[in-house]
Amino acid sequence: MKSPHKPVPQRPTGFLLPRVLIVLHDLLMVALLWLGLRWLASKAGAPLPPLLHVELLVALVAQGFVLRWVGLYQGLWRFASVPDLANLARGALLGLLLIVALLFLGGLLPEVPRRVLLPYPLALVVVLGVPRVLYRLWKDWRLGRENPDAKRLLVLGAGRTAETLLRDLAGDGRYSVVGLLDDNPALKGARVRGVPVLGPISDLPYLAQETAPNLLVIAMPEASPGEMQRVVDLCDETGLPFRSAPRLADVLAGKPQRLELSEVRIEDLLGRPPVSFDDALGAGLVRGRRVLVTGAGGSIGSELVRQCAAAGAAELVVMERNELSLCGIVEELQRDLPQVRVRTLLADCGDPVACRLALDGGVDFVFHAAACKQVPLLEGQVREALRNNVAATAVLARACREAGVGHFVLISTDKAICPVNVLGASKRFAELACQDELGGSGVRLSIVRFGNVLDSAGSVVPLFRQQIAAGGPVTVTHPEVTRYFMTIPEACQLILHAAALPGEDGAVYALDMGRPVAIRELAEQMIRLSGKRPGIDIQVSYTGLRPGEKLHEILFHPDERYQRTLHPRIFQAHPRQSVGHDPGALLARLDVLLSEPGAGDRLLALLHEAVPDFQPGQADASPALDAPVAEFESNTRNA
Repeated sequence: MKSPHKPVPQRPTGFLLPRVLIVLHDLLMVALLWLGLRWLASKAGAPLPPLLHVELLVALVAQGFVLRWVGLYQGLWRFASVPDLANLARGALLGLLLIVALLFLGGLLPEVPRRVLLPYPLALVVVLGVPRVLYRLWKDWRLGRENPDAKRLLVLGAGRTAETLLRDLAGDGRYSVVGLLDDNPALKGARVRGVPVLGPISDLPYLAQETAPNLLVIAMPEASPGEMQRVVDLCDETGLPFRSAPRLADVLAGKPQRLELSEVRIEDLLGRPPVSFDDALGAGLVRGRRVLVTGAGGSIGSELVRQCAAAGAAELVVMERNELSLCGIVEELQRDLPQVRVRTLLADCGDPVACRLALDGGVDFVFHAAACKQVPLLEGQVREALRNNVAATAVLARACREAGVGHFVLISTDKAICPVNVLGASKRFAELACQDELGGSGVRLSIVRFGNVLDSAGSVVPLFRQQIAAGGPVTVTHPEVTRYFMTIPEACQLILHAAALPGEDGAVYALDMGRPVAIRELAEQMIRLSGKRPGIDIQVSYTGLRPGEKLHEILFHPDERYQRTLHPRIFQAHPRQSVGHDPGALLARLDVLLSEPGAGDRLLALLHEAVPDFQPGQADASPALDAPVAEFESNTRNA
């Protein structure tokens, strides 16, 4: 957490010239003033000084030292005010005392008349203060000619995006661009559509004071996550709000053509570049095919529906038990892609009849995204976790086997690896149930495991946004907790590509998500993105790990032999079978227990029996598991 006392921005080496000119101006004024007072004294009858050049040198050295010592050159002429004039008066008086002391030590004091020394401080305040005040009045007059309500923008980046932004804002009275910053040294001093490039981005803290913007705009769409992190830190150091210009690709994709300033995307700051996919591969998978998506109103399900529709699916069967969510995605498809055939089914996947209706007429692909996913809630809802995540999945898989579906894709989670909570254990049980139901049936099974998905329902990002909007505090469970994150588009592209990749039946796919992200750092960064300061404007509080949570997630189980696929950022593992138990018999017992009220303890015991490595209450992964995971990640990246 940053200190509440921000350091004074250092003067960058590229901007020493203006400061040197100010110092030279002041020394010239001191010299002219001393010579002028000496001339007036001689006109009044004082004898000519025998060592005028020595007096002048003493005055220049002494006064120059004092003016720097009192901090006169830390201020800016642009903001000259009464406190600056008071500081100047203090420097003039202290300078006179030092001049008198040096002249006395040199034996020259008797040669200097009092009519030179007495008016010197007041005259110095005038000759140094008047230019500063006039400069400020001139700058204020220039600003007054602009729209008084216009926001003054300082743009970071001087490339094509900045040029497009300037062109778009040229006739917009809401904004006035005061300058550009860019790290390309060849651009310094150049002008883009009449706006000067003032210097490199590293000089932002200094130049933000010089130019007095109201808003910083980041126009660097091609910046890497590391570069974006550096820029955001510099913006945060200024204490000014900042936004980003939209990407040109977003404009070309059909988003509004007018460039509106938006918040910096939090996914730009997650420590890795987004994973790129071959759109043709994913689109070619479902083009002209009939596709069923369960949980079609959820964060992942709805994006899958959009991508399948955009890819040209022959028919989409959207299945969802939440009627409001179902209405939302169907209305969106009818508005944006009216040519796509959509069949709507308001139903629960655990209903065998509903599953048969969904599959009626033949379906090529089933993407099973419906599930209960909230870790703390499910710790006290074992029955619903098993009913929805396991039993309903088994019902749907059984219906797919009977209908001869071509490909069944189960959306699972990294929490199914060495699970410590009911969610992870139930999803691992669901994986085993699908392997049992579809094994040898001719229906290809693929299992896709996710990390945490940014902006999905129930994720920390929407929660943090709400807490920041409410003024805080932002609640983090533990200062050391970390998670792997991926974006919703990445998650859905992973699903489509995993289904398109060649692999054995029942294979498990996961995305290489880079380094885990500390939730504390994510919270602090989101506070900064809102223009606030963590720990000062908005507090970060720690609430303790919630039921079922652990400090760190892991990507791979050591018994699942992961290997590269055709896509370098997607890994495939050989499926891990159930150990010592018949999944079919366990599912039969589960159906019986679900029909009995008060069977919570027996359901939990059944879950332990189905998933022997389920260890509730273990807040952190054991070192024995972390070591092979780290070794695997190192090997895959070095390969």
